[in-house]
Amino acid sequence: MTFPIVHSSDPVALFGGGAADLADVAAVQALATRFVAADGGAEVALRAGVALDAVIGDFDSVSPETLAQIPADRHHRIAEQDSTDFDKALRHIAAPLVLAVGFLGGRVDHQLACLSVLARYPDRPCILLGPEECVLLCPPALDLDTRAGEVVSLVPLAPVQGTSAGLRWGIDGLVFDPMVRVGTSNMAEGPVALTMTAPAMILIVPRRCLSSLTRALVHASRPARWPARAGQRKDPPQS
Repeated sequence: MTFPIVHSSDPVALFGGGAADLADVAAVQALATRFVAADGGAEVALRAGVALDAVIGDFDSVSPETLAQIPADRHHRIAEQDSTDFDKALRHIAAPLVLAVGFLGGRVDHQLACLSVLARYPDRPCILLGPEECVLLCPPALDLDTRAGEVVSLVPLAPVQGTSAGLRWGIDGLVFDPMVRVGTSNMAEGPVALTMTAPAMILIVPRRCLSSLTRALVHASRPARWPARAGQRKDPPQS
């Protein structure tokens, strides 16, 4: 069973050790009230002057000098090597939404692993912020304040269906499957409304939508949130 390390009734910003700049940090700082680093993400946060509430990970990519600048009671080392630092951090944050920077860009395998984690913990809404886009697991229902001509991409991780309003190419009645049909480069005709039948669709929208997405996910009603996956794996032993 997972016991949260960080609790918050407001969005939490999570920093990773990948590509991130001061604009990325500022974007999530403006929307979050607590700040967490996944291992080497502590370097990114401290360079930007962010006071961290916790550092979570196996500590193989954060320097002793950086850790020395963070109170020892905020160090949370999880030694197992069966999960990524993003996984370790996300599963130990209890908040209505996590805003994650430093997890997109760089190595493709790291980015794909992050998408897998989003699907593994559908009950923990999280937006990955990239240079141009926001990436998230689409909830059961979501209204987007997109503008006409903006790209809305839908990438299934497993078979899933949904409905849409406001997309140039509607998705009603389609069966998405990573081996058969994906929905990249769809186009908004204005605000878009989506529903999904399962927590298996990655949604990619313009970075401009970050603030409105944050509001929508934080204030989502229970039917618009996914429950935890049945039989979700237990944490490996920690040290």
